[in-house]
Order: sequence, then C-alpha cells, then structure tokens
Amino acid sequence: MARMAEAQRKTSETDVRVRLCLDGTGRAEVKTGIGFFDHMLEALARHALYDLEIAASGDLQVDQHHTVEDVGIVLGQALSQALGERRGIRRYGEATVPLDEALARVVVDVSGGRSSATTTSR
Repeated sequence: MARMAEAQRKTSETDVRVRLCLDGTGRAEVKTGIGFFDHMLEALARHALYDLEIAASGDLQVDQHHTVEDVGIVLGQALSQALGERRGIRRYGEATVPLDEALARVVVDVSGGRSSATTTSR
C-alpha cells in the first residue's frame, strides 16, 4: 500500500495544495511563484524519492514569507498523514549534505503523531 496524502490550506494571504507519495520515484511538480523555493522543494522530492505536487498562490507582492510558511505547514501535514501509524519508522533522523553550493543539515522527529523538522544551511 502506497503511503500517500493530500492536504490544503486557504487563508487571506495564501492558497496551498500539496499531494505527496512517500513511495514514489522523485517526480516533482512545484509551483509556488518563488523560483529558488520551487527548486529546493524539487530537490527534496528527487533525493528523497517522493512524488510531490505543490500548487501555491500567495500575496507575493507583499512578501514571500506567507507562501513559504504555509507551504511548510501543509507539506508537514501531508507528511504526517502519509506516515500513518509510523510502524517500522525510527523516531529521529538526520542528514547533512552538500547541495547547490551550500551545506544543508536536516534533523527530523516524527514522534507522537506530529512531524517536526529543523533545517539549517551555510
């Protein structure tokens, strides 16, 4: 059974829809209106072998913050749904990888039915 989920969020600033398949091939179709953000989400899908679709519109004329924040919220919700009961999954994971002339570090905790992640890059 494929681990899949869909989530969406609509506010006065944004409208975000995410489809995620954790057992995918790395295919991504991402449209947020923020070029570099799209690129990084596509890289996440490619390297994690997720199939990922993200469609987001937001008040980019004001700032990119609302769109980036709400995409993160909805992607986290979809990830949590797709993980389901979390059988056979270790609670913590971390990776440090060079990507696009930067060093990215991600630490993930998927305990208690909620997913959380901390990301830094240099």
